[in-house]
Amino acid sequence: MKKICFVITTLSTGGAEMMLHKLLQNMDRSEFDPVVISLTDMGEIGPRIQALGIPVIALGLRKSLPNPVALFRLVAQIRRFLPDVVHTWMYHPDLLGGIAARLAGVRRVAWCLHQANLSKMANKRTTLMIIRLCARLSRHLPDRIVSCSQRALDAHVEIGYDRSRSCVIPNGFELARFRRDPQARESVRSELGISQDAPIVGLFGRHDVQKNHAGFIEAARRVRDAIPQVRFVLAGGGVTADNHELTAKVRSVGLSDATHLLGRRDDMPRLMAAIDVLASSSFGEAFPNVLGEAMACEVPCVATDVGDCSEIVGDAGYVVPSGDMEALASRLVEVIRMPPEKRSLLGEAARQRIAQRFEIGHVVRQYEQVYRSMIEEIR
Repeated sequence: MKKICFVITTLSTGGAEMMLHKLLQNMDRSEFDPVVISLTDMGEIGPRIQALGIPVIALGLRKSLPNPVALFRLVAQIRRFLPDVVHTWMYHPDLLGGIAARLAGVRRVAWCLHQANLSKMANKRTTLMIIRLCARLSRHLPDRIVSCSQRALDAHVEIGYDRSRSCVIPNGFELARFRRDPQARESVRSELGISQDAPIVGLFGRHDVQKNHAGFIEAARRVRDAIPQVRFVLAGGGVTADNHELTAKVRSVGLSDATHLLGRRDDMPRLMAAIDVLASSSFGEAFPNVLGEAMACEVPCVATDVGDCSEIVGDAGYVVPSGDMEALASRLVEVIRMPPEKRSLLGEAARQRIAQRFEIGHVVRQYEQVYRSMIEEIR
């Protein structure tokens, strides 16, 4: 049995955390024996991983610069499991977990990259310090660097990460969970008091500067001007009526009566299947999971050209320049105004693209092969 220890910053809901859960859910447990260490808390994902029969340890550390006490606690936990490979996810675990793994005597370490925007505007100063330090250590500390997108890898190589140790494995999607569902379309409209014939634009993601909710709302105003009956459904952490910054923006463009702020939801497949088109207005992401999830539900997407969005969407949707909200609005209007048959064909092409390139089982096999090759190098 091959023992794999995953170290991650937190297990709160997020793209990287959800991908780890999907990896663990689909991993061949007859060959691999996983354990997960969260540097901070259990979050929403920790109990779900435990439900798979996988041990989860939350160290309860503060989200700050690594410190010696944290390092020694992590070393002790890793020594308890004696893993063949330590796979760290996110920058703090890459640094802290990579060093701890070596101190614990682990001979193989892998890092994971889940971010493409390394600008000062999009990252904390302490995070940028850790990224630069990891760049220097990338030729010595990890044996593999796994990036979820090509653009993310290129961005890190540009600041000094070692390309020779790196590979790209995209995020994967559960086609059985995310699929077309006419009943969801009806039930969500009924729940929110939206007419069955009103088109819905969805934007799903936590409230974060990189998601560019403010830009989307500007685009939404243009869409509403062109199509008065359109409605906008937003969901994600912090995307609620209690978010005064967000609600003030919605109010300032006159969209209060057309916008639904749902916060974090546990029924994302249902919400995805209920909308007519998904928008992604981000300034910077490596691999937005919402695109693949919507496409699996046969929902066309209009996204800004960040990370690997163009690779995900392909010719089954539209990609516009980052920050160009006028172009985003124009493409959203175009999709909404398509004849139903044409939009349906675009949705079918979207699901087919996900099935061919990003199906979760295929992605998990790529991770497993990385672990096998790392372990075989020891022998």
